[in-house]
Amino acid sequence: MSVFTFKGGIHPYDGKDLSKDKPIKEMLPGPELVYPLSQHIGAPAEAIVKKGDKVLAGQKIASAKGFVSAPVYSSVSGTVKTIEKRRTITGDMAMSIVIENDGNYENAAPIHDKKYEDMSREDILAAIADAGIVGMGGAGFPTHVKLSPKEPDKIDTVIVNCAECEPYLTSDYRKMLEEPEKLIKGLEIEVSLFKNARGILAVEDNKPDCIKLLREKTRDKDKIEVIALKTKYPQGSERQLIYAVTKREINSKMLPADAGCIVNNVDTVIAVCNAVCEGEPLTHRIVTVTGDAVAEPANFKVLTGTNYNDLIQAAGGFKTEPAKIISGGPMMGFAVFDTDAPVTKASSALLAMTKDEVAMYEPGPCINCGRCVDVCPSRLVPSVLADHAQHFNEEEFKALYGMECVECGSCSYVCPAKRQLVQSIKTMRKICLAKRKK
Repeated sequence: MSVFTFKGGIHPYDGKDLSKDKPIKEMLPGPELVYPLSQHIGAPAEAIVKKGDKVLAGQKIASAKGFVSAPVYSSVSGTVKTIEKRRTITGDMAMSIVIENDGNYENAAPIHDKKYEDMSREDILAAIADAGIVGMGGAGFPTHVKLSPKEPDKIDTVIVNCAECEPYLTSDYRKMLEEPEKLIKGLEIEVSLFKNARGILAVEDNKPDCIKLLREKTRDKDKIEVIALKTKYPQGSERQLIYAVTKREINSKMLPADAGCIVNNVDTVIAVCNAVCEGEPLTHRIVTVTGDAVAEPANFKVLTGTNYNDLIQAAGGFKTEPAKIISGGPMMGFAVFDTDAPVTKASSALLAMTKDEVAMYEPGPCINCGRCVDVCPSRLVPSVLADHAQHFNEEEFKALYGMECVECGSCSYVCPAKRQLVQSIKTMRKICLAKRKK
């Protein structure tokens, strides 16, 4: 039994059998691609092209606006059709660059022509920033910012989140099997930025083939170790992962760097390798399209800007009308009402289900069973926090450490009364955070 784990957590049906054995397939987009200027946490990028401009694949079309920001690159060659607000998968309207694909896929020059061996720390960070790399596990935090902590000498552990604990998602699993060399090289690059650091590839033990392969590939790597995490949700949550690997605890007011750690997911680390070693900007990502309503669940290499409807068609369309479509996984993803939206840097999966299990049940009163307390990875009392949230008792909510919730949904999953605990807590956290910003 693996010793690398955390307190609490759950074991939901993982649904990974639908797509885990499907090798990554490359798909070409349709005639129109849409690039929102805000695909990351921080200031939106600023367009540097205009209507009618000809662009190449891998050409910068929007520049970062500040340190906590990231540029945007065209993933195809073609013509700028317009710059206007378009709907994103979250339902928001965002200023976007719309490009008409000419189908030629002519490439722009690389973002740099330096050899990795000749690059300084500053060169490496500049390449990562110029490539527009952000956290591709869903958070979208600019990677160059994460790799530039105030006290770099205090960083002693660089962790790659290879857990992929979210049910149904298999894109990271396929990446580990198909591009292990790039994953390891990307980790070596990140470790090289910190003179006191070691690298950890943290893989859940339900992926023994990945653990075996990565251990073989890192046999001669003194600064890199592969560890087996206990399979449990939310093992890949940043706080739980850091605790599992290092036994160090962080809270909502701390960053991983405060615990001497840097954490990135698999796709992000491979993008770092591509940017530093090949001068390649971030123009694609791996997306899992799955669920029991999908005709042919698969893992796709998708160009950013691609319409989700094209992605659904590449997976054979829907074999039956889905009752619910989710962007991301079933635990921490969000419901989608319109798939006429573009794939962005932070897109990870599209899940289509024949049943909406949340809507099937009417929530009942709390029976004080304590199950939500047992599974909460933050050691909170979700049932009480949800009560305060529903009555907008902000002070009581904060006094009971409601801001420490990681919004994993474990409490809602085990609640026999089918109370939507995490939804209430999440809403109150947003209210508190909005007031804090003011």
